[in-house]
Amino acid sequence: MPFKIVTGDITKIAADAIVNAANTSLLGGGGVDGAIHRAAGRGLLEECRTLGGCRTGEAKITKGYDLPSRHVIHTVGPIWQGGDNGERELLYSCYKNSLELAKENGCESIAFPMISAGVYGYPKDKALQVAVGAIEDFLADNDMDVSLVIFGRNDFRADIELIDDISRFISDREPKPHKEKRRLFGAGAKLAEKCGAASAAKAKVYEECDMCEESAVMEDPAPVMLGAACAPAGAAPAQSLDEFLRSRDESFSQSLLRLIDESGMTDVQTYRKANIDRKLFSKIRSDVNYKPKKQTALAFALALELDLEQTESLLAKAGYSLSDSLKGDLIIKYFIIKGQYDIFVINQALFAFDQALIGC
Repeated sequence: MPFKIVTGDITKIAADAIVNAANTSLLGGGGVDGAIHRAAGRGLLEECRTLGGCRTGEAKITKGYDLPSRHVIHTVGPIWQGGDNGERELLYSCYKNSLELAKENGCESIAFPMISAGVYGYPKDKALQVAVGAIEDFLADNDMDVSLVIFGRNDFRADIELIDDISRFISDREPKPHKEKRRLFGAGAKLAEKCGAASAAKAKVYEECDMCEESAVMEDPAPVMLGAACAPAGAAPAQSLDEFLRSRDESFSQSLLRLIDESGMTDVQTYRKANIDRKLFSKIRSDVNYKPKKQTALAFALALELDLEQTESLLAKAGYSLSDSLKGDLIIKYFIIKGQYDIFVINQALFAFDQALIGC
């Protein structure tokens, strides 16, 4: 789980290290700083007294004491002064130096609070972008599980314009409630003409067409022809069941590895871009019949920058598809259609809409 955003209390996170948004004295304070000192016990304060403080943007490490984490990494974020006084660079350094210090001390997992976004006044949306950017840059060359811990959803601020645009996209795409069904005597032929469903003219039981949202009835359907009911004009002939199954002989693992080779990326570049753990990728590579979770399959589709059709094809190898009935799927569609494949940005949007994150 390379990077994830979670809600909760950072003092209860069982990571190798948690990060304390400290002040320059390192002797405790309010907010996250005070909560960590209280949870860690007096031993943390005693060790901090030996460190000689810490300058803004830098980081120092101590033991975790009574915390479930082995270490506490203390970093001092900048006070917001309008944005033209080096605040972004200093905040970026807080994350970068904390991550490097965790790596030097053999940490495989680390959890951050939102640094400077409380009493220091750094705008929450801007603070989030700096945090995600610094973490993404580090994970491009390193393997580590990184969590950004949001105390409450009111503390989370994503890009407002992006969220509004996604909301409009979802509203336009979500299936509309059907009106009360009515028997459409003689309407089968009309539906057949509209959708290309030759058997729709004879009807005894109601069926619904996803393309035109009309109701009709189907009688004595012909042997299963996948995709026949709504095949658009000029489309390739529908497949029989046997043909369909034969076309699916390639497993998800085989398909993924082929696509990676075709992309020109290395395995490492791919799983890091997909926000996938190295050990999980090794399982997929070594087991030709491995069936991933949907979020994992989607992560690889995004890492490989597949279009919608290619994404659906890869998902099908694992038995999944994208649905306009699922908000998370619609958000993924939004980014693919826009040609935006940055999983860290996508995960911010998914978190904002309370949807499962990708990859992690």
